[in-house]
Amino acid sequence: MPANQDKMKIMLSKVPEVTIYFWIIKVLCTTVGETFADFINVNLGFGLTTTTLMMGAAFIIFLFLQLRATKYVPGIYWMTVVFISVFGTLVTDNMTDGIGVPLETSTIVFSVLLALTFLLWYMSEKTLSIHSIFTRKREVYYWLTILFTFALGTAVGDLYSEQLGLGYLKTGIIVAVIIACMFVAWKLKLNEILAFWIAYILTRPLGASLGDYLSQSKVNGGLDLGTTVTSVIFLAAILVIIVFLAVTKYDIINKTVAAEVIPSKGNPRLVWAQTVAVLAVFLIVGIGGYVWCSNNTVPQVAASQTTLSGQLSDFVQIESDMVSDIAANDFSSANSKADQLEHDWDKAEPKLRKIDRKTWTKIDGTIDDVLAAVRSKNPSASKSKSVLDESLSVIQSANQ
Repeated sequence: MPANQDKMKIMLSKVPEVTIYFWIIKVLCTTVGETFADFINVNLGFGLTTTTLMMGAAFIIFLFLQLRATKYVPGIYWMTVVFISVFGTLVTDNMTDGIGVPLETSTIVFSVLLALTFLLWYMSEKTLSIHSIFTRKREVYYWLTILFTFALGTAVGDLYSEQLGLGYLKTGIIVAVIIACMFVAWKLKLNEILAFWIAYILTRPLGASLGDYLSQSKVNGGLDLGTTVTSVIFLAAILVIIVFLAVTKYDIINKTVAAEVIPSKGNPRLVWAQTVAVLAVFLIVGIGGYVWCSNNTVPQVAASQTTLSGQLSDFVQIESDMVSDIAANDFSSANSKADQLEHDWDKAEPKLRKIDRKTWTKIDGTIDDVLAAVRSKNPSASKSKSVLDESLSVIQSANQ
């Protein structure tokens, strides 16, 4: 009887089997999490707060449907992942851009929250395996873990690609190499649950870097597909794979081998030793990489330079020119200068943020408002001028 009950539990697991399709759609979802959030926030002009509320509501709706389901349903499950990826991205963006929390702090906070979630999950259920998500408690732990992986992945990706100046492509390549190393380690008998969750976390900065590389303008080092085209392409790809999986059921555990898919407990001491060793390696590599980038990719700043005074003249000029374009109702020229503003601001970010993080964050928020207003589908001259005037006031004040 117990054996039959175990089989039934596995048959009714609420999550998919880990196949190549799982990882493909996971990367696609993380890419959409980056580009779709930018599309709604900037292109549609809803702003960061409204976008967060909208995506949070959509995530809650699909999570409710997922929790109510009695078995794994590809459409519901993956749409929940799509919206949790967008929401997780926005949580970190709000902390960084809205509140001014340093990315280093966000990385530490979400790392601790993720570690605590894993610890409480293991203490309660004695396993972190995704093959055993057949109770409400385990499912709650599962989705909480995923939320923190997206938030953490966003913080780490933004920290290295933007703040430390590595760029989207280099960051993506580095993450891809690390994931490949984890695959090799798994083949060499690294605990499969440990390998899975590390890879799951790392696919977030990988997908985000891919999304930014595809959507950003060529002057920003991207392919200039734009957030609209990139989001549509990846959402369409996700839909195609979801339909494929719903029809073929390739990601549903085979009933005849249900009893065999329960992961063996293995040697607890070996698992703990591997976990400590992997975490130690990541800490050494992460901190070492941070220090190296800080010394080599981020421009050095004199100890006496503690304000942005005299550092922002170029941005004052660009925005002043944009005001003139708006007054002449020349939104084409204003858009072109908005691209230049975004490129130059992103390029200067590592140095300016290092000098005065608080002021940089304040200016960054006003520049985001400028970009959203000017790039709106139906831009308003009055709104564009209003946000430009506000941004110019902040920049000029900091530049004095």
